[in-house]
Amino acid sequence: MGFDTLIVNGRVVTATDTYTSDVAISNGKVTAIGQGLPRENATKIIDAAGKYVLPGGIDVHTHLDMPFGGTKSADDFETGTRAAAFGGTTTLIDFAIQYKGQTLRTAFDAWMEKASGKAVADYSFHCIITDLPDAQLEEMNALVRDGVTSFKLFMAYPGVFMLDDGSIFKALRATAKNGGLVCMHAENGSAIDVIVQQALADGKKAPKYHALTRPTTAEAEATARAIALAEMAGAPVYIVHLSCNEALEKVREARDRGLPVYAETCPQYLYLSIENFDVPGFEGAKYVFTPPLREKWHQEKLWNGLKRDHLQVVSTDHCPFCFKEQKELGRDDFTKIPNGGPGIEHRMSLIYSGGVAQGRFSVNRFVELVSTTPAKLFGLYPRKGTIAAGSDADLVIFDPERKHTISAKTHHMRVDYSMFEGIQVTGMPDAVLSRGRVIVEADKFVGRAGAGEFLKRQLYSQQ
Repeated sequence: MGFDTLIVNGRVVTATDTYTSDVAISNGKVTAIGQGLPRENATKIIDAAGKYVLPGGIDVHTHLDMPFGGTKSADDFETGTRAAAFGGTTTLIDFAIQYKGQTLRTAFDAWMEKASGKAVADYSFHCIITDLPDAQLEEMNALVRDGVTSFKLFMAYPGVFMLDDGSIFKALRATAKNGGLVCMHAENGSAIDVIVQQALADGKKAPKYHALTRPTTAEAEATARAIALAEMAGAPVYIVHLSCNEALEKVREARDRGLPVYAETCPQYLYLSIENFDVPGFEGAKYVFTPPLREKWHQEKLWNGLKRDHLQVVSTDHCPFCFKEQKELGRDDFTKIPNGGPGIEHRMSLIYSGGVAQGRFSVNRFVELVSTTPAKLFGLYPRKGTIAAGSDADLVIFDPERKHTISAKTHHMRVDYSMFEGIQVTGMPDAVLSRGRVIVEADKFVGRAGAGEFLKRQLYSQQ
């Protein structure tokens, strides 16, 4: 039989196995895996000698083309998915925001319009719920049936996104029945608001006060409360962008009790710390995102959490705002600085470099964190997240030895700075395929806008 593409001589890596093999692709799917597959039948041959062949990365936490305080995040679905592809990420799950008074379907339709015709690789959505009258509970069920099987709720940002505990509990009860998964932004927004107002009254308006007004205890308390509400509802819960050891301990304790509790962290919490705010002038605004940066000692606790499966996923929370023009909206008041940072492009290399190259965990665990577990939790497995016959041919030819220094000068995100400027990583993609089509090769983009498809997802399945 003929193949569209044959990847030869590579070391195939999944969450469980590493072995040398050829991988054959036809019609966008992996069709055969084995040694010595017949080369004369292949239209295109990619030699992956000395390289890993990995399943494409899955980033389940991004904010592309997202309105915020009179502006919007700098990457749209074209530039954002392209930057992701350069880093080896071939599937995104973004967030469709329901504003107060809107139906959930209105939110979903609005974000579908933002993505269609633009995304270069595949995408899906979680639905952010900011308003939950009883009618919306039936809408949650309808969305789940249509393949939008996860929802995000906020315990932070009172008056904008925050839901009360009763509404959160109702949503969790709904997902316990409909098989969906609630993603929780866990910070005690009401208490934080009091601290923030006090800081402003005291004239403390510099970027660093964004971090100093959001204590780790506020994250830990809300994490524990989210877990308690989920336990009462008999539902799973997924804690997004966990940043500190106190919150991690709450997740670990719950998992030790056998509860279906999951959590992600992000590269910024593994590489950056509150010391990044100690830069001249307003430069610290580059590091204003929520939860904020913590003291440096939390980093090793989080790496250890990834190693020991107390944390299951690494996502980016990519929400880029240009330093000039956008971040400057908060020059005189840290509460007006658009919240978010650019990270979609470098997740795979940062986690490989700090995790595998530094000897913290295996390359199989790396694949599990950046691809396989996200696919399983969010209803994409085994179509995505592994290399197996019948799976989508979302593949990364990854050079484990290649070094790269991250810089805004060379990145592909549409933003004028890098959070990780000057950090050298070991391990970079050489080629990236989305459903069998090469979209990045030799550091050049060879895909096309609009080639990405919306993914209807299956129900959450317990891991």
